[in-house]
Amino acid sequence: MIEHGRVVSSDGTRIAYERAGSGPPLVLVGGGLDDGAENAPLVPLLARRFTVCNYARRGRGGSGDTPPYDVRREIEDLDALIAELGGRAHVYGVSSGGALALEAAAAGSAIDGLAVYEVPYPVSEEATRRWRDYVDALTALLAAGRRAAAVELFMGVAGASEEEIAGAPSSPLWPRVEALAPTLAYDAACLGSGVPRVRLAGIARPTLVVTGGVADPHMGGLQPGYFDDAADAVAACVPGARRQVLAGQSHVPAPGAVADLLAGFFTGSPGAVRARGRKEAM
Repeated sequence: MIEHGRVVSSDGTRIAYERAGSGPPLVLVGGGLDDGAENAPLVPLLARRFTVCNYARRGRGGSGDTPPYDVRREIEDLDALIAELGGRAHVYGVSSGGALALEAAAAGSAIDGLAVYEVPYPVSEEATRRWRDYVDALTALLAAGRRAAAVELFMGVAGASEEEIAGAPSSPLWPRVEALAPTLAYDAACLGSGVPRVRLAGIARPTLVVTGGVADPHMGGLQPGYFDDAADAVAACVPGARRQVLAGQSHVPAPGAVADLLAGFFTGSPGAVRARGRKEAM
């Protein structure tokens, strides 16, 4: 059974979540333009082994928002959820949600184990230049209230084709996606200007850094090397981090493959990653 609830963060913002299962607590952190729906299929699978909590980050879905935005406020949201679950938890973060999870671990949140999937930090000089241009353009569009244009800009940076971008507003999901446009700035803040090497070096928790092995046709501008370069850089910074390629998976991986991987890593079962400091395919 899935339970729905809300916690109150330190600044008074109410954060909506769903919880299911029993066992070690595990919090799922979503990425860009996501209100918790992307991780929802993981909940019943992980609930077999964990007390799993999937939530809508601030400004998304049923969660509130309190300006001005600060990454520290999102860390406090995660801390409030962990406190609700008993004071400590494992954390799995996807895409920009992985960047938030890494920042929380570096800041000392009560995280027992951490896994992140395809965090899109820019690493190369060209990628960093493109990222800065994107953030500048995004800031201007959101300041002008041009939410649709902001989403289209994001899609273009991610590598969507002109045809896909032109057709997106006709999708029945478009109003929901457009409403999330302001949170693109939140994701950009979590990612900063690149891999925060000094902060990540202070993480003292078991950490798994994962990428998929298949390019996503809707994110051609960021695959295959973009996510791999970022993951390699993160794994090189976090002491003892484990690096793995989840074979056959794209930027939105199959829930079953992810659930098996997380169960193995967080419980130390035979399916867990064994190598430290090098890639393994699974």
